[in-house]
Amino acid sequence: MSADTLHFSRTGRIGPFEAGRLAYGCWRFAGSTVSEATAKVEAALEIGANMLDTAAIYGFGQQGFGAAEAVLGEVYAAQPSLREQTVLVTKAGIHPPVPYDSRASNLIESCEASLARLKTDAIDVFLIHRPDFLASFEEVALALTTLQEDGKIREAGVSNFTHTQVRALQSKLDFPLVATQPEFSPLAIAPLEDGTLDIAQELELAVMAWSPLGGGRLTSAHKPEAGTQEARVLAVLESIATREGVGVDHVALAWVLTHPANVFALIGTQNVARIKDSARAYDVQLSRQDWYDILVAARGAAMP
Repeated sequence: MSADTLHFSRTGRIGPFEAGRLAYGCWRFAGSTVSEATAKVEAALEIGANMLDTAAIYGFGQQGFGAAEAVLGEVYAAQPSLREQTVLVTKAGIHPPVPYDSRASNLIESCEASLARLKTDAIDVFLIHRPDFLASFEEVALALTTLQEDGKIREAGVSNFTHTQVRALQSKLDFPLVATQPEFSPLAIAPLEDGTLDIAQELELAVMAWSPLGGGRLTSAHKPEAGTQEARVLAVLESIATREGVGVDHVALAWVLTHPANVFALIGTQNVARIKDSARAYDVQLSRQDWYDILVAARGAAMP
């Protein structure tokens, strides 16, 4: 290992909780049997991915609003020890076809419905799924404060908020937000420059990167059109993956995790073997040159 090798830990903090830097996204749980979903959760725990991410909206259009939460709730009911082993994250505020509703009454009702579906007495980290332009930050803060004071949530955070929206909401709260959830991957690099990762470091927010593999585009199975951003990035990832003896997905995950903003990568595969295989990301040794080579490929231009 050279002195230039970038390092990242296998665990990080999200508020008072310690969690694996690989986290498990349960958005596609709708339609899974309890035994199938249990196997996925157990596979995630096997690789240290003890943070589970879901949302009230997950399952909409398939088995119905809240369907993914309901499946996870059945898993917890069948094996209560799994609830004790996991950091549970859920989200509220998306209500098709409106599309967003972060009125205090709605956030509180949504959280209570999530608690019932998840069969738990409190949400560890409750996120506002997307900003609602018609809800004031004061009203959102009131909802979060009420939920925390009532013991229904332990910590709060945001998802898909800009850095200014994060700061505005935080200014109305008497307790700290603990997480922000942006899209971040070698194909979605905006958080590097739009202030998302900067505000996370300033306020010590955990960064829960959704779609760190670009929705499956950063895998060996994807064959992009020549000359595209995807093709450029995959070419660099493949070169590093060959050197490291891993897959391009592992390199992409390592690239996200290497950033110093306490980033957690949400993996969403429904395949138990692939969940376990994701842990090979921890074996990747990126150099500073590797990291910037990937970024330059994503930008399509040299760094300024």
